[in-house]
Amino acid sequence: MDSNTTIRALAALAQEHRLAAFRLLVQAGEAGLPAGAIAEAVGAPASSMSFHLAQLSHAGLIRQRRQSRSLIYSADYAAMGGLMAYLTENCCGGQSCVPAASCETPNDTERNAA
Repeated sequence: MDSNTTIRALAALAQEHRLAAFRLLVQAGEAGLPAGAIAEAVGAPASSMSFHLAQLSHAGLIRQRRQSRSLIYSADYAAMGGLMAYLTENCCGGQSCVPAASCETPNDTERNAA
């Protein structure tokens, strides 16, 4: 990922509804969500949600596909990973300084230990 692509991605995420929509799509997985469900979940009018989704798509952070008459949006995990890698590539002088991110929550860890 280059600096211009990174700037576009960060600019797209620098807005409350777009950030909320992107986080929602990351949680939704590959199945994605229709635009109306995203708008309802983040509390944005459907008309402005279309604009926000277009900005995220232009930044390369999400994908859209047609399913019957609906547009389904999903996070582009490769782009998200590329953005995170770009932002952290020189972390701690190239040395491992933080444990790898885990999707387990503290409750999952406690449940697995029991």
